[in-house]
Formats: sequence, C-alpha cells, structure tokens
Amino acid sequence: MPELTEKVSGLIITFNEEKNIREVLECFDFCDEIIIIDSFSTDKTLEIAQSFPNVKIIQNKFEDFTKQRNFALDHAKNDWVLFLDGDERITPQLRSEIIEKLNRPYKKDAYYFYRKFFFAGKPINYSGTQTDKNFRLFRRSKARYISEKKVHETLEVHGTIGELRNKLLHFSVSDYESYKQKMIHYGVLKGQELASKGKKFSSLTQYSKTAFKFFKAYILRLGILDGKEGYQLSYLQSLSVFETYESLKKEQN
Repeated sequence: MPELTEKVSGLIITFNEEKNIREVLECFDFCDEIIIIDSFSTDKTLEIAQSFPNVKIIQNKFEDFTKQRNFALDHAKNDWVLFLDGDERITPQLRSEIIEKLNRPYKKDAYYFYRKFFFAGKPINYSGTQTDKNFRLFRRSKARYISEKKVHETLEVHGTIGELRNKLLHFSVSDYESYKQKMIHYGVLKGQELASKGKKFSSLTQYSKTAFKFFKAYILRLGILDGKEGYQLSYLQSLSVFETYESLKKEQN
C-alpha cells in the first residue's frame, strides 16, 4: 500500500454511536488527525473513541446537521478532509483509490462517493438508492455546507469536482423502527427549514407530495424489485415527506 503524501483530517459528527464508532474510526486509519464533534452522547461512544490515537473530541450542542458539519470543518487543521457518517464504511478498494487520487500531482478539489445502501444487513439495489452519492473527500478551503440547509446538508464547492469508482458502504438502516424515527426527525428539521424560507402549509401539497414520493421510490425508482425492504423504504421516505409538512404546520401555528 503506497504511503499518503497529503495530510488528511478525518471528521465525524456523533450522538450515541456506540454501535458504529469503532468500525467507522478504523476507516480513518490513514488520516493525520480524527476529529469527533459530539452532541453530548449518553452511551459509550466517547469511551470507545478515546481508545483510538489521534482522536480529538469536541462536544457541541446540536442545532442542525449543517451547523455541526461546518463546526467540524472549522476545527480541522488540514486542508484535505474525509467526512464520514457513523453508518458509513470504507472498503479496502475505496481506501486504495482515495490514497491514489490524493497522491496525484493534479487533483480535483472535491470528490463524490457513490454509496451502496444496506437495509438491516441486506443490500438494496433500487428504491432510489442506485444514484445515491455525496461529497466525502474535499478541500476545506474550497467548500462549505450551505447554511440554509438543516437536513440533507449540501456542500457548496468552489473548485473542480471528481468522483470515485469504488462505493462507500452505507448501513443506514439497522432496523425498521430506528430508521422510522430517523426519517421522522429528518422530516421535522426539513419542515423547520421550509418555515424559515417563508413556505406556507397546504394540506393538498402535503398529501400530493407524500403520495408522489412513495410512487417515485416504489415504482419509478424500482423499489418493487427490492421486495419487502423496498416497500418499507418507499413508505418511510414518503412518511418523512408527510412529517415535513406536519412540522411546517406546527411552525406556523
């Protein structure tokens, strides 16, 4: 394995990630430093994290995902950062590709990672996941998360963009109930985001967008081919849309 010529900061935001933290921190083994921004975990997340070298833990109250991510960027010492979520894993092939890209004399300023989605350990091939990608490796000096986005945070890149061939593994759903709570939480934050932009609640919009989200994931994006898990994923994605408008309605009352 060639040595990495660039120094990279590994970044992660956490809250009660004791099930994930060991495995995800192992993915940062080639990073010069690892920074955890923790929103006051009450489980063993920090105890496990402290057993790793080069880990710096900063606790910061959670307001929204974008603020936490930008807070992490502000505390990294290196220009290059690798930003992972607790439920993401780097394969050996992806690790090699990251090092190969960073060792090139001419590189892009940010790289998309395509993700392979898993539902309770089962790989999902459709249900809208087939084109899922996110920026995970980039220069801090060329990128920032857009402040208006409270959820599904968006990185704005002022520079060149590339993508990696090998996929990041995304174990987003450990079980149905926890994913349901996650999607409801995302919906609440998204509703707050819409309210801050001056959007008005409409029951017609709520029900039509909820129905279309299910139709899009299950039929148009072939969730039906993922079996029971495809149906559940499509339902939970549409539930998140419904909760978005429930949240928007509450913000306006």
